[in-house]
Amino acid sequence: MEPYELTLAEAAEAVRTRRVSPVELVDSALARIARVEPRLKAFTAVTADRARDAARRAETEIARGAYRGPLHGMPVGLKDLIDVAGMATTASSRVRAGHRAEADSTVAARLASAGAALVGKTHTHEFAYGLTTPQTANAWDPDRVAGGSSGGSAVAVAAGAAAFALGTDTGGSIRVPAALNGVVGLKPTYGLVPRHGVTSLAWSLDHVGPLTRTVEDAGLVLAALVGHDPRDPASVVAPAADHRPGRGADPADLTGLRVGVPVTYYFDRVDPEVEAAVRRAIGRLEELGARLVDVEIPMTRYIRAAHWGLMVPEATAYHERTLRAVPDLYEADTRVLLEAGELMTAGDYLRAQRARTLMRQAWRDMLEAVDLIAAPTVPVTAVESGRTGVTWGDGSVESVADAYVRLSAPANLTGVPALSLPVGLDSAGLPIGMQLMGRPFGEATVLRAGHALERTGTARGLAPDRAA
Repeated sequence: MEPYELTLAEAAEAVRTRRVSPVELVDSALARIARVEPRLKAFTAVTADRARDAARRAETEIARGAYRGPLHGMPVGLKDLIDVAGMATTASSRVRAGHRAEADSTVAARLASAGAALVGKTHTHEFAYGLTTPQTANAWDPDRVAGGSSGGSAVAVAAGAAAFALGTDTGGSIRVPAALNGVVGLKPTYGLVPRHGVTSLAWSLDHVGPLTRTVEDAGLVLAALVGHDPRDPASVVAPAADHRPGRGADPADLTGLRVGVPVTYYFDRVDPEVEAAVRRAIGRLEELGARLVDVEIPMTRYIRAAHWGLMVPEATAYHERTLRAVPDLYEADTRVLLEAGELMTAGDYLRAQRARTLMRQAWRDMLEAVDLIAAPTVPVTAVESGRTGVTWGDGSVESVADAYVRLSAPANLTGVPALSLPVGLDSAGLPIGMQLMGRPFGEATVLRAGHALERTGTARGLAPDRAA
């Protein structure tokens, strides 16, 4: 087994016990990037020298007994919305050509403090305003979409080019590419991970979180990211929690856990193979001791309108100056959405805010009766690049973007934690994702259930080597 094939937890243990050096691990990841990047195009920039310097520093520190923890010497990719001092933050856009960050974002600083080795910045759909990341190819089938907007981060992890990566999630942008590339993606509770130094799409919906190969790995990364930062107005002082799953007496025992199974919304217009795989996974949760409870998702008719009514005007407000100064530098799909935001009224925005307030309370009420909600992450697996619509059994056609955001947006509106993990493959050999959503600051429960489920053999790990 090559070092890049190790999960984060496996690599961390190998480094801690000095069976593998950080230099070997980083060199393996960089060699992997050189092999797959010409086809996958996951990175906006590869920072080989920086990564090797960090690896050598980690190796020296560990040799003298100064081990910093499970991220020490681990190769990481950062979505190119996340500031690293002295590096470009391009947001995969010509608008940001020549930009250089003056200081580290909070999350970049915390990863550096934990000893992680940055191997590169990863592509996003321009300014995170889309669900496909068109520059990047799917790690399982390069002729299909990577998903977005954190497509580069998901593909880097799935291809073995990074042990883990960070993404952002405004309507599903961590979970959608995680599902389409067969990796794990965690959108934490709103406010749990600070966003200072991270380019915004819509400030009241944005989240930062990890993409990893396993649920255990996601918990290790999350533990390094949490903590209040007053420079982010939404950052909260969260209850103390151990976000590393599998620490209990029997991590596979879910006895007493109440898992809500939606009877509305989440299984409407879902590909039959996706539904079957997700329902099998839900059945495995029951076999592990969980009790399944039917739940009705509240206020479903308002989800799309409320999400659109918040995201579009907030994004346009962020881009107001550059949209007027250099409109031609935006890609056409991004520019259309930004211009649409100029047509929305204050009344539209306030109505969306009211709807979200009611929705958050309704979800809190629903989550009093259950500990988790289990549902598909996306209704269809990765579509062919360039495809614009999904045709359902009743003959209706839904845009690819609407299909991918439909099941993930509720967790952004309500701010609850949501974990996507792979639960199987469709007949084309493409990954299928399921999401587990919990109560605010209930990451420990979400991760515990996901970890127990992946121990039954649902996780796929690395993508097949089809990109080289």
